[in-house]
Amino acid sequence: MEWLKYENEALEKGYTNICGVDEAGRGPLAGPVCAAAVILPNGHIIDGVNDSKKLTEKKREKLFDVIIDECVSYSIAFATVEEIEELNILNATMLAMQRAVEGLDVKADYAMIDGNRLPPLNIPAECIVKGDANSMSIAAASILAKVARDRLCLKYDELYPEYGFAKHKGYGTKLHREMILKYGPCEIHRKSFLKKIYKNANNWEKTNRWHWRKSIPKIFKEKWIQNRCKELQH
Repeated sequence: MEWLKYENEALEKGYTNICGVDEAGRGPLAGPVCAAAVILPNGHIIDGVNDSKKLTEKKREKLFDVIIDECVSYSIAFATVEEIEELNILNATMLAMQRAVEGLDVKADYAMIDGNRLPPLNIPAECIVKGDANSMSIAAASILAKVARDRLCLKYDELYPEYGFAKHKGYGTKLHREMILKYGPCEIHRKSFLKKIYKNANNWEKTNRWHWRKSIPKIFKEKWIQNRCKELQH
């Protein structure tokens, strides 16, 4: 496996601060989409790093700290549920990626983006399909994004224990779908993602109960969610 093929090609073009960028959370029914950008030392390989989907949760958690310790710079960013609903998931993902690149302490001069579409950036960039399985920098970014979002879902589980976010991380598992039908969606659910769960418009209107747990004021939850996202960026 040539983990540094794309990084080396960028180096040959004269770029020095090359960042890999990936996202996590495009498919879930709830929560924000997360993106991470990582600049590794040129020529550096971190043992065990791979596409986050190919790693166990325990391995990802361990590598999260290793990547942060060994990288030149990293940034983790989110696009909110509200932004997903307003922009659609693809454009919200591009926004999160843009924020991640722009949030790097050491500014990148070249970006490698996992997938087939570039976010709006002020630096040269390229798309790499399946980049998280072919680029060390993108694979590292995929791990940071996945772990950061999973940790946020654990916090959501404290606010909304009835949905089981700690287990499914917002994805549309059988358990999650059943809990949505039982309790109705809450504020962190992506409304546009839920329509397929309901059989008809009448059923949707009947069960469309956007609610907070009564014991916690809404303003507290909004600030709590904002603070958790900020924590995960450091």
